[in-house]
Amino acid sequence: MSAIEMTDLTKQYGDVTAVSDLNLNIEHGEVFGFLGPNGAGKSTTINMLLDFIRPTSGSATVLGYDAQTETDQISQRVGVLPEGYDIYDRLTGRKHLEFAIQTKDADDDPDELLARVGLEQADADRPAGGYSKGMRQRLATGMALVGDPELLIMDEPSTGLDPTGIREMQELVQAESERGTTVFFSSHILEHVEAVCDRIGILNQGELVALDTLEGLRESLGDGATVTIAFSDPPSAAAETVDSIAGVTDVTATGRRLEASVTDPSSKATVITELDALGATITDIRIEETSLESLFATLVAEDETSDAGIETQPQHTKVSSEVSQ
Repeated sequence: MSAIEMTDLTKQYGDVTAVSDLNLNIEHGEVFGFLGPNGAGKSTTINMLLDFIRPTSGSATVLGYDAQTETDQISQRVGVLPEGYDIYDRLTGRKHLEFAIQTKDADDDPDELLARVGLEQADADRPAGGYSKGMRQRLATGMALVGDPELLIMDEPSTGLDPTGIREMQELVQAESERGTTVFFSSHILEHVEAVCDRIGILNQGELVALDTLEGLRESLGDGATVTIAFSDPPSAAAETVDSIAGVTDVTATGRRLEASVTDPSSKATVITELDALGATITDIRIEETSLESLFATLVAEDETSDAGIETQPQHTKVSSEVSQ
């Protein structure tokens, strides 16, 4: 039994299809990253899983329960950190947790939850209105963890956080995964997805355009890594030798440095051994794996190319490592 199973899940608003025939299984215990640009349908998908909106067609189960007819069973076993959550400025952090525990009829220890999300006791006893964005996020996550949920659903958990807050959120997700919790989250911060996920699903214009591990995506797209090698005295035939290796492209040599794109992971070692055979004295090697941002751009571009002739919104321009959400 999967933690989440979607079968031909579709949501239409008049003539607009927000999610189209989505088929996706999330396994128990995995951290799954749901990635996509603005308007891709990520939040719509999550809202259908939680029965906040009903699908036009198709079905979904959460922890084996039907997402439309067994919502009570689901709500007792799922923790949710929604996008745009809010807290009460006048209540202390501890009061927030006590309220969540009472609402869910759970028997959690507030102090244990505070420690679990990294909030100090002194912070817990003062009004949450004075919390930083990161502290607010940790408090909301603590409320989502009430009842020790089997599944944690997080919609844009890193929005508005600084680098320290993002790192703390990543550590929290990893800690929950180690406890056996299944984590399903959407995010437009690519480094967050890249850092913590077992698998990645990329949604574009309501359709799943990719589903794999990060390494699997790199391999399937034939876009593996950039290898940069520094020499004390580069052999004259270094560039020609590396360029002749299968799985290596775009070789450039400048002074004592050589750079090449490697599309076949096994070719990385071949590059080194061939240069060693030439008698090269290598002083430094740097291998930069293709980023998730690059893979995302490639997949979205391919998807839009395949839909040539269909008018699409200009929603995929990237000016940094964040996709506009």
